[in-house]
Order: sequence, then C-alpha cells, then structure tokens
Amino acid sequence: MEKQIGSINIVITDKEATEQVNHLLSANADMIYSRNGMPLREEQLFIISLIVKSTADNINSFTGKLGRIKGVKVRSILIKTI
Repeated sequence: MEKQIGSINIVITDKEATEQVNHLLSANADMIYSRNGMPLREEQLFIISLIVKSTADNINSFTGKLGRIKGVKVRSILIKTI
C-alpha cells in the first residue's frame, strides 16, 4: 500500500486520558516523525500535534483508537506522497 504523510492533532480534555494516549503514541512510534505537546493548564486542555508517515489504513486505525478514548478529540489530514 502507498504511504501517506499526515498531520494529527489531539486535544485532551480529561487529564486521566493522558496515560492511554501516551501508551498508543509509544505503540505507534514507528509512524511518528514529529511530536509537539502543549499543556494549556488554565483551560484544562492538553494539545499534541503529530507528523506521521504510514499507510492510510494504519493512520486511520491509530486515530480511531485515539478517538475512542474518553476525553480525547482527534483530527487528521493526510496527503499522498510522491
């Protein structure tokens, strides 16, 4: 399958979800090229931005697992590579 490059934005609204999110990030580290985290403590939000490269199926599976965690919102953008 063709690999794609994408951007994934994760917003965590429940601090209890961070352990599950970090577990999934570690389990999928092979597809993650870049990770940037920003805690917005006053707003009780934690934002993680990722740059990933993998097949669309793998990326969609990963974002689906993240999105099923209570207190986590996920959005992604994928671009086909040349």
